[in-house]
Amino acid sequence: MARTISILLLTYNRSGDLLELLKNLALQNGTDTVLQEVLVLNNASTDSYKEVTDYIAAHPRQKIRYMMSPDNSGVARGRNTLMQEAKGDLMFILDDDAVLTKPDDLLQLSALFDLPFFIENNTGIITPRVIYYDNKEVQLTAFPHKKYEKYASNPQFLTSYFIGCAHIMKREIIAKTGLYPTDFHYGMEEYDLGYRVLDAGYTIGFDNRVTVEHKESPLGRQPNYKKLQMQWVNKSKVAWRYLPVKDFITTALSWGVQYLRLAKGNLGTFFVAIGQVVAIPFTEKRTAISAKTLAYLKKVEARLKY
Repeated sequence: MARTISILLLTYNRSGDLLELLKNLALQNGTDTVLQEVLVLNNASTDSYKEVTDYIAAHPRQKIRYMMSPDNSGVARGRNTLMQEAKGDLMFILDDDAVLTKPDDLLQLSALFDLPFFIENNTGIITPRVIYYDNKEVQLTAFPHKKYEKYASNPQFLTSYFIGCAHIMKREIIAKTGLYPTDFHYGMEEYDLGYRVLDAGYTIGFDNRVTVEHKESPLGRQPNYKKLQMQWVNKSKVAWRYLPVKDFITTALSWGVQYLRLAKGNLGTFFVAIGQVVAIPFTEKRTAISAKTLAYLKKVEARLKY
């Protein structure tokens, strides 16, 4: 029996991109058998979504349910809301500025976890291939391994983390791991959940059968220095919570240097972030991953130092 899929879409001030995605999903084959629902959460956008809601009302067969958040709850909380509402066997989380590229992509996604490689390794989350919408080149920041040159030609492999803009996971996972961390407004929430998934006995994988085109629109995203600050603090929190202490120290220092290099002229935010990072060992509980999980991370060549 085919696994059913809930498609989860979080959106903020990208009504045009979302409308294109919904029209793109309408072209998929097999929706009668594998598509459970399309859940859309508007994260308190200030722009009008009338074209989107009109489209949804005119296309009831697409199984779209549109929800409105009372406030902008951030990526992690927004996804949590969607995941708690999902009813499919699998949850396909997709950015609202992405599109699928082939009409059988949904059918391919529904069958991924039944491939021998992923059955053998008890894989719980899979990232598809992600390319840029404009030039069709691989989006390196959406490739789920830091050693791109070594792994780029592999059609499938196991890895240590998954990509936020496009990934599919077994819904059963969240009963064992919990949801995304609610103290993360933006950035690194995938690492936090990913370590818990690995510690629950699952693996994380990549498969290139499905390609997603990603616009990576700047609309609705944080200014670069603010984004860097949140990534620095959140990645340090993740390292403290789950990894050996030495990896927390190297992560905190490396991301601090990265902030200074890229976010010039925003020293005020830099010092705020330092205070937040220094406070982590005193305010955050450690739930270090098991020796077995750490061995898996080393086996798949995870980058743990930063």
